[in-house]
Amino acid sequence: MTAPDGPASFRLAYVPGVTPTKWVRVWNERLPRVALTLIGVTAAEAADVVRAGTADAGLVRLPIDRTGLSAIPLYTETTVVVVPKDHLVTAADEVTVADLADEFVLHPLDDTLGWTELPGEPAFERPATTAAAIELVAAGAGVLVVPQSLARLHHRKDLTYRPVSDAPESQVALTWPEAETTELMEQFIGIVRGRSVNSTRGAATPASTTDPKKKAAPARKQSAKNQSAKKQSAKKQPAKPAKRQPARRGKPRGR
Repeated sequence: MTAPDGPASFRLAYVPGVTPTKWVRVWNERLPRVALTLIGVTAAEAADVVRAGTADAGLVRLPIDRTGLSAIPLYTETTVVVVPKDHLVTAADEVTVADLADEFVLHPLDDTLGWTELPGEPAFERPATTAAAIELVAAGAGVLVVPQSLARLHHRKDLTYRPVSDAPESQVALTWPEAETTELMEQFIGIVRGRSVNSTRGAATPASTTDPKKKAAPARKQSAKNQSAKKQSAKKQPAKPAKRQPARRGKPRGR
């Protein structure tokens, strides 16, 4: 990469379910000369892609192997259970892990929830991907607990989902090589954190081009107005009557 004031590029890896669209839009508005390239990766390979330099940064799901990487948590997702539309779970607005005790809960190999103990009954096999697990849910082979964005990504008309209040949650983070916090990286950090264009680190603050003489002119004009107002006020006030001197009396004449 080169400096942002010349031709440059920035490569951003992202995992399924994470949508960087709004950040890409802001990037294009602020840095129109710097191409931002999106690289779709799986959750399992995201950290390695960034560590190897294939991408300059990555939007990943924690936890990851953070060896050699810096990371900033961005937000935490709601966890949901995906079920067929006629499933009993749909009668509630929200369920708990205990409500899934009698269900076959699918556990795909790309799961990122980090269970310490899986809920429900173990399924007969582990699907290779979340997409494959969704197909099994549609076939009636079990239910699937995933971050809400993945449920939306794999939406089907015959399936729905409900929040699981006490399940592990998925945290999305921005990661990049810790030894390469470049100016472009600082720009992207500022964008995902919602900084304005003037507060983003590394952004130059434009010098004031206002002529000092032009600044002084309004001040002189205002001072003249104040003086004129004082004179007008003085004219409107009635003149005070002259103080009357007491009449002098002479000494009485002798007779």
